[in-house]
Amino acid sequence: MSTLTSAKFPVLEDTRAGLPNICGFEAQISEIVKQGDPVFLHSTNLRLEDINAGFACALHMHQPTLPAGFEGALISNLQYMFEHPAQGDNHNAGVFAWCYGRMGDFIPDLINYGCNPRIMLDYSGNLLWGLRQMGRDDIINNLKRITCDPQYQPYVEWLGTMWSHAVIPSTPIPDIKLHIQAWQHYFASIFGYDALKRVKGFSPPEMHLPNHPDTLYEYIKALKECGYRWLMVQEHSIETLDGSGIPQDQKYIPNRLVAKNSHGETISITALIKTQGSDTKLVAQMQPYFEAKGRGKQTIGSKSIPSLVTQIADGENGGVMMNEFPRDFFRIYHEIRDQNGNHQGTVAVNGTEYLELIEAAGVNPEDYPTCQAVHQHKIWQRVNLDAVTPEAVENTIAELKSTDHSFNMDGASWTNDLSWVKGYENVLGPMNQFSALFHQKFDPMVAKDPTVTKHPDYHQALLHNLLLQTSCFRYWGQGIWTDYARRIYDRGAVLLR
Repeated sequence: MSTLTSAKFPVLEDTRAGLPNICGFEAQISEIVKQGDPVFLHSTNLRLEDINAGFACALHMHQPTLPAGFEGALISNLQYMFEHPAQGDNHNAGVFAWCYGRMGDFIPDLINYGCNPRIMLDYSGNLLWGLRQMGRDDIINNLKRITCDPQYQPYVEWLGTMWSHAVIPSTPIPDIKLHIQAWQHYFASIFGYDALKRVKGFSPPEMHLPNHPDTLYEYIKALKECGYRWLMVQEHSIETLDGSGIPQDQKYIPNRLVAKNSHGETISITALIKTQGSDTKLVAQMQPYFEAKGRGKQTIGSKSIPSLVTQIADGENGGVMMNEFPRDFFRIYHEIRDQNGNHQGTVAVNGTEYLELIEAAGVNPEDYPTCQAVHQHKIWQRVNLDAVTPEAVENTIAELKSTDHSFNMDGASWTNDLSWVKGYENVLGPMNQFSALFHQKFDPMVAKDPTVTKHPDYHQALLHNLLLQTSCFRYWGQGIWTDYARRIYDRGAVLLR
């Protein structure tokens, strides 16, 4: 149980009236996540001067919520897989469930073997709620073990994400912060405020980074308002300020991601760069460790720091993650233990731990090399920076779209061959319409009385708004998945009348 319990910080239950606890305590959550205490600095067993290079691995876990239960009830896709084992690869449901909880066994086992493991975890709110709906307390309790027990906290870092796995570039701007806050609510309801206070890195669904100036600005603004210190980005989704690709060495140190909006305002956040594309083998076979072995120290300002290889992969998807990851995860940590005593040369280190170590050594985040979202240079070299206006920016974007076939404002992700926009007007239209109706109804009410977010009608409408934006309803193409989105829209629209 969290130690942050009082009338001011009430203990959150994970469900209220059968709904996931995703709203209603915004002020309390905000006060908690903005606390600036170090997370790992006082508990880490690593010393910067002993390290040549580090590697940081994250596991991304997600299952969407579907209107596919009895009489159209909202259930987890994992539950649907268990109930329909003969369809597609649903026979893997049991293995998937094991994958969701197995780090709760792996980390303690490795520590008992004298190893020094690290792992970052990214679980969507949908998945956590689905596990609760299914009564899978065995999985939840395994995760609580490595999250809430102080002896395991130095080894495990949770990353925040969008509650309903929404890809940010096509998420209505007013809903970006709602997703971020919803995930914080639900995480705190399961693991407690103390655990939430330690979540300082953010992992975007599909590694999708918006590149429209206003969307990116509001995204970073929302992250910072919600207490996040850094963001993971895909190397192909960013560029240098002159529009060129990121130099190779720069990918292995922190960057400062800068955004300018159509009013000329700027904002920035620290970014750790995930290299290469979407390939579960990168983490399953512990490729970041081998890549880090070939890298050394770099200089930021006047300080020499270890390079960091950052990778994330689906933690359950595909045979390589199901079968090869358990083998190689143990094998590599035994090798690190036996070859360099766990703490020297090439080591595992989590993202926030790395940043706290280098900044405690005197590195100034303002000295990090700068980057921006792709195609920003094309916009800003055509706009008068002394007179930036929304009209000027939109006119420039329209001109570039008509004259440059390589230019788009769809954002970029680890799946650049897949558009989350083109061909999905039948999902995006209702999604945007529902969001507009939601904000038209509730924003004036919340502005007048913030406690409205505790009301059941707001809670129900917010849930449907967030669920409708789940990426899976576009990722899997037209058919049953877009039908699911339509059902959620139809059901939610009744709530907004």
